Amino acid sequence: MVMFRFAGSVAAFVALLGLCADCTGRRQELDGEALAEQVPRTAAADTGAPELPRVFIDTRLQPSTGRQLNVRRGENLQQVLNDARPGDAILLEAGTTFVGSFTLPAKVGDAWITIRTALPNAELPPEGTRMRPALASRLAKLVTSGEEPAIVAAAGAHHYRIMAVEITAAPNVTSNSALVQFGGSGREQRDRSTVPHHLVIDRSYIHGHATLSTRRCVALNSAYTAIVDSYLSDCHGRGFDSQAVCGWNGPGPFKIVNNYLEGAGENVMFGGGDPGIRGLIPSDIEIRRNYFFKPLSWKGVWTVKNLFELKNAQRLLVEGNVFENNWVDAQSGFALVFKSENQDGGAPWSVTRDVTLRNNKIINTASGLVILGRAGNADESANQILIQNNVFDRVGSSGLGGGGVLWELVEDPSEITFEHNTGFASKTALMFDVLQKTYVRVLDNIVTRGEYGIFGSAQGEGNRAIDYYLRAWTVTNNAIVAAPAEAYPAHNFFPAHLGDVGFTDAARGDYRLTKHSPYKDAGTDGRDIGADIDALERAIRDVAVR
Repeated sequence: MVMFRFAGSVAAFVALLGLCADCTGRRQELDGEALAEQVPRTAAADTGAPELPRVFIDTRLQPSTGRQLNVRRGENLQQVLNDARPGDAILLEAGTTFVGSFTLPAKVGDAWITIRTALPNAELPPEGTRMRPALASRLAKLVTSGEEPAIVAAAGAHHYRIMAVEITAAPNVTSNSALVQFGGSGREQRDRSTVPHHLVIDRSYIHGHATLSTRRCVALNSAYTAIVDSYLSDCHGRGFDSQAVCGWNGPGPFKIVNNYLEGAGENVMFGGGDPGIRGLIPSDIEIRRNYFFKPLSWKGVWTVKNLFELKNAQRLLVEGNVFENNWVDAQSGFALVFKSENQDGGAPWSVTRDVTLRNNKIINTASGLVILGRAGNADESANQILIQNNVFDRVGSSGLGGGGVLWELVEDPSEITFEHNTGFASKTALMFDVLQKTYVRVLDNIVTRGEYGIFGSAQGEGNRAIDYYLRAWTVTNNAIVAAPAEAYPAHNFFPAHLGDVGFTDAARGDYRLTKHSPYKDAGTDGRDIGADIDALERAIRDVAVR
């Protein structure tokens, strides 16, 4: 069973699900768009704060209510899937390989079908603990022998939990479309009634191999779908984009929590292809406690772009993640890329909005974050984006190429806030380019100037760039290391050297302020300027584990 947590009153929750007072035993499932139509925009969003996801998926494991169907070596797994009834548990013999492309059929009924390795729960990582490749020898294996995915959710398939299995391609396979395919692309899935939904990947090991080009490890074109406590690696390709997780034709909600995510083109991306379902925007997305990682050994081998990209998505919470290693290759080296993009010209409604990026660590990248307004004639620019309480470290590191830009705004994104971040970039703190209508708030941050500080293309540094490029702005209570005070708005701070900030131990990456720091309690809210490192460390504790 998978439940959903709604941040509101009981009455609002009942109204949301279409229930009456005397029939609370029934509920009407809503797809992502219908859900969006049922709930008004929050007051917080109306005052400028991004709206958070309206639904959070609860993936706690519930006991199976049906039969236990054991599948042993050499037996027909697809036939068992076809014959399974809602509530059944399909137990795959531990350590056994099942070769093929297996389809999850649509069933009548909303009890969960669990597909898992036949090991006792006590012998698996407990819920909330990430699967490790070291356990692979004990797991049942689903192995595709060609271009087709190892697992495909049929049109309208729902209520499947895939738990404690290994999913990969055979060693002789060199090209693959996806290892797991939940939902079809724009050509294959044009009606909301056919979208697979209520799908969970739990504590599983999904991976390519050293010679495999795969477009993605998991295609997430579904609804009510979660990937939790899993390990996705070797998701790479040459000459095209590849991802650990990519979704563009499913409404959501989505949960991606406590995973190791290794992808070459983009580790995770939403958008990137026109939805086949008119008006669809992937919505209500929780991305927490994941380790986004690119091995440096991939340089010059696989096609690399960024660690996380949004082209069409709304109402995201991105919190407690570690993003590590990105370099210049098929893109300019930004770790994070947010924009509204009508990718193939047929989805002008595509938009990125209501994004909260907080309590994350972004390290060892050519550049940090770029927010572009729109591309491909999208109707609405990227907007309502909060960058709060993050650390950007080693931006512009030697050997990664790129401009060493901490943050960049291009092509009129709007309602952008940078608040209580700590960032170190080699060249530029904040770059403006082709902005005309943007409202930007920059407050309570500690950043290094690098060579250019806050800079506008052909306009220079500081006030001149700010006044030229921004329609309205707040730039206050920031500490900009080594920047010329006379070039900037009043009520900011300009320590001459990094050592003047008063970090506890910058050389060892401890960016807490000492009690003697001049920026202690100096924020607009009375708190320390820069990131709250204690809060951030709590959010990312034990996340960066390979």
